[in-house]
Amino acid sequence: MEEDIKPLIIPVGGDENDVGVLNIQFNPEDLKCKRPFHIEPTNIVNVNDDMQRVTAEASAMNKRIHYYSRLSSPSDRALVAPDHVLPAAEEIYVYSPLGTAFKVDSCADGSGKNSSLITIFMIWNTMMGTSILSIPWGIKQAGFTTGIIIILLMGILTLYCCYRVVKSRTMIPSIDTSTWEFPDVCKYYFGSFGQWSSLLFSLVSLIGAMVVYWVLMSNFLFNTGKFIYNYVHDINITDIVPGTNGSNRVICPNDAGQEIPGNRTSLLLSTGDAGFEEFEEWWSKSKTVPFYLIIILLLLNFKSPSFFAKFNILGTVSVVYLVILVTVKAAHLGFHLEFDWSQTSEYFVPEFRLRFPQLTGVLTLAFFIHNCIITLLKNNKNQENNVRDLSIAYFLVGITYLYVGVLIFAAFPSPPLSKECIEQNFLDNFPSNDIMSFLARIFLLFQMITVYPLLGYLARVQLLGHIFGNVYPSFVHVFILNLAIVGVGIVMARFYPNIGGIIRYSGATCGLAFVFVYPSLIYIISLRREDRLTWLGLAIHVFIILLGVANLVAQFLM
Repeated sequence: MEEDIKPLIIPVGGDENDVGVLNIQFNPEDLKCKRPFHIEPTNIVNVNDDMQRVTAEASAMNKRIHYYSRLSSPSDRALVAPDHVLPAAEEIYVYSPLGTAFKVDSCADGSGKNSSLITIFMIWNTMMGTSILSIPWGIKQAGFTTGIIIILLMGILTLYCCYRVVKSRTMIPSIDTSTWEFPDVCKYYFGSFGQWSSLLFSLVSLIGAMVVYWVLMSNFLFNTGKFIYNYVHDINITDIVPGTNGSNRVICPNDAGQEIPGNRTSLLLSTGDAGFEEFEEWWSKSKTVPFYLIIILLLLNFKSPSFFAKFNILGTVSVVYLVILVTVKAAHLGFHLEFDWSQTSEYFVPEFRLRFPQLTGVLTLAFFIHNCIITLLKNNKNQENNVRDLSIAYFLVGITYLYVGVLIFAAFPSPPLSKECIEQNFLDNFPSNDIMSFLARIFLLFQMITVYPLLGYLARVQLLGHIFGNVYPSFVHVFILNLAIVGVGIVMARFYPNIGGIIRYSGATCGLAFVFVYPSLIYIISLRREDRLTWLGLAIHVFIILLGVANLVAQFLM
């Protein structure tokens, strides 16, 4: 009886506790390989009645499916469940990477698959993240011309390494790898070390992203609260930092001692100074606001992230709005570039700077999708187009980064400000009372509040799933893990609110394994086993590995 009511969320060739590194439990090539299973009503979407359950007949058929699957090893497809034991299409559900059950609408060939256009958009949407806010700062650190070249070269390099990840499964002979993810490939070549090291580096990327999110959420919440308070109390405030005048004001937050010719800072209050000072004391970017966000900790303890997964579209809206904001600001501010080498000027724009590794660290995370690209491409309806679609997606991501980075850098008003004023989050270069920046912060704040629990869920799945064999061993275990991650975010927001540093450190660390080392090593080993390894191929891929090592080491030297 217990088996009848227990949710059967079972991937092909595994059991319900075999969550995998990314909890990816969906993909068979066609409908015959999809497992029907009993799903709790709260995880079922696209149904009219929230209390609707799958039928008893479907549950019985599910047991018969399991019977057939245990007649041979998971990798042996000789005994695949025949059609007559499969439930009807309306009784089959598939499990998405984020934990939501979706109903299969038809049994036609290719059902549940995405077109090339959708696949390209999914890759673009997945890859675009908070790194886009630091691209202008990265260009400043690398130098204008060098920054542009590095973005192009890093895009090509990470694309090639991603291609090697996609092809890694097909280079394993005599084994059905259709359900494998990249960590499974690492385990095949490097044993348990490959499995656990890939888990470690994946956790680094997830926790690093969560820390960046916490710092940014604190930033956006602070500026949003400041804007609302000033508006409600009719406070006309010009930030007491260097900046330009006019309706398109740009500020230099980290250089409050600089005097800008013709610039005046003022604070005009229609209420008493005491109330404003009290607000400043209780609404501090680093001392108080990061603690106010701790209520999000309650959201991290939910068993299912399906509710938050519905807000993923906000990520696309946020990026599109950022592109619009950048375009409008550049149109109003114009371009400010000074390349005259014959004169020494404070506003001179260098074309090369020795701090360029800071940009490569940021870009490693900005172009990072290697740990889930196999999953995204599995659902492509035309598998022969995978390489083409991946290349187009990378091209669009690179163009987006170049567009935002170059326009913000070029339009930054220098003079009267120096390009050194460009912040690691370029929105910080606009005052809190700037309407377009206020809307951007609102969009990003709400998006991050909904994405943060998803990142926490994936971190929980990876860590607790491998340690306890259960993604939710108990409320206490989950709460302690989430409290530890939130604590790291609070500490970083309080003492090290440096998103560029966090992004490049986490990017260079996780990228060392997933982008540079493992794809190249696996390719070298597979060619060696087939006696097809050449000295040129060996030299190229060893060089890629050395680039990854140098990229990580350089982050600690900047």
